Amino acid sequence: MNRRPALADSLFRDHALSRNALLLAGLVGTIAVTLIGLRHPRAFWLLLLFVPLLVVALIDLLQTHHSLRRNYPVSARFRWFFEWLRPFLRSYIVESDLDGRPFSHDERALVYARAKGDVSTHPFGTELDVYSEEYEWLAHSIAPSRHAEKYTRVSVGTDQCSRPYSAARLNISAMSFGALGSNAIEALNLGARIGGFYHDTGEGGLSPYHLKHGGDVVWELGSGYFGCRDASGNFDPAHFRDKATNDAVVMTEIKLSQGAKPGHGGLLPGPKVTAEIARIRDIPEGEDCLSPPFHTAFSTPRELLAFAAQMRDLSGGKPVGIKLCVGYPHELFAVVKAMIETEILVDFIVIDGAEGGTGAAPTELSDRVGMPLREGLILARNALVGTNLKNKVRLAASGKVNSGAAIAMNAALGADWCNAARSFMFSLGCVQSMRCHTDTCPTGVATQSPARQRALVVPEKAERVARFQRATLDALHDIVVAAGLNSPDEFTPDGLRQRINAAEMRSIDEIYPFVQPGELLDGARDPRLANWWNAADPASFARRA
Repeated sequence: MNRRPALADSLFRDHALSRNALLLAGLVGTIAVTLIGLRHPRAFWLLLLFVPLLVVALIDLLQTHHSLRRNYPVSARFRWFFEWLRPFLRSYIVESDLDGRPFSHDERALVYARAKGDVSTHPFGTELDVYSEEYEWLAHSIAPSRHAEKYTRVSVGTDQCSRPYSAARLNISAMSFGALGSNAIEALNLGARIGGFYHDTGEGGLSPYHLKHGGDVVWELGSGYFGCRDASGNFDPAHFRDKATNDAVVMTEIKLSQGAKPGHGGLLPGPKVTAEIARIRDIPEGEDCLSPPFHTAFSTPRELLAFAAQMRDLSGGKPVGIKLCVGYPHELFAVVKAMIETEILVDFIVIDGAEGGTGAAPTELSDRVGMPLREGLILARNALVGTNLKNKVRLAASGKVNSGAAIAMNAALGADWCNAARSFMFSLGCVQSMRCHTDTCPTGVATQSPARQRALVVPEKAERVARFQRATLDALHDIVVAAGLNSPDEFTPDGLRQRINAAEMRSIDEIYPFVQPGELLDGARDPRLANWWNAADPASFARRA
């Protein structure tokens, strides 16, 4: 089927009148004044009003650096005007973005600056309230390190894995094709290849856009088994093997739950299931695509590990891991108990915090279901350390990671590396317009509209993705040096401090329990951990009586 070029799409489709109003005004005005001027020469002076508008609009439409200006010629410039004006009105709008939503300096301004290559410094010191109960900080040393390596990596793979992987300290977290457009997926993957880090597919399947540029890919399987399912929606081993053995796929991952909507599946309505999405996900075109809240390939901790071992074998010995937002602690402990009993190990565990993001989720689940990252990460750390598995099974953290300080703090809690989603979306140009579920993303990130995706120029945004990741690791290195350490692996809980009230601070290990190696096997000193461990059953996710 013949399609109009992307430029024509951007002008004539998908709310074109609202997005291109000033461009069309300049074009129509210029033509009208020219025609009138042929009969009334004195009218030509009106071209001074319309020609500059038309020239600026065409410049915006054709440039490749700013997504908003490509999709909203001229009108998008008002955004930059107000951003320029913001410092002069700071006392009035420091807590709000231009449309009244909470404005996060850390999550947006810092990411934008690093992605663009700007200097991410802040004059006049911190603006945080250091006496607030929310304030936390990392300890530094009088003797900064002289030998800290700048870009350390993490070897992932137990002795049951024949093809271990060397992971960067910061990687792209799970974001599916379908939720994100093809240009966004391509830019993320190309950025991952440039920067030498991995790109998680999300549960929407392994698409050609994940493979096009050769970046390292972690293929995530959710309960829908998209891309490797049979006609009934069950896991298809042969289909999985055909794709998982692709050299670009470096690890595979079983998604048990995600932080934004733990214990909840998803539904992609039939009208949104295009021929391309249907082909990638192995589902019928035009029919509702259901991702159920439960898995059909397993129902107990032992069966989960058997399924993980099967995936590892089918992929050719590549590392396999699980991803979850912690709910009942005894369920996580049951998986660890099953690893000890069956001697089948997963190669890594990713803990997703309840603060993790998503394109769309029920408000109640986003706000009130699931454990925040800090508590979940500490529980996972205790489960692995307390059973002497931490030196074998790697631990990763995901959930609002946007800075070197966040990576360092998670490292102090036991994380070997971190994954980030929304930070990398910001590096692509996301302006947090909250339209992810409407297919009208103004920057072309979370949309399948060809007209809107035209705004996202893959090579340009890929460089920003790589630049953000590298600048964030540079910041992590500065913190490692300041702490007197040689590697992020050396961060410990006693180096992370939190204010209790205006007159008291404590280290994290004085607030939360941190077990010693093997302690769970010998009997945990903390009664809560002991109760959860005793309630864990490797044969069932139910609580043991």
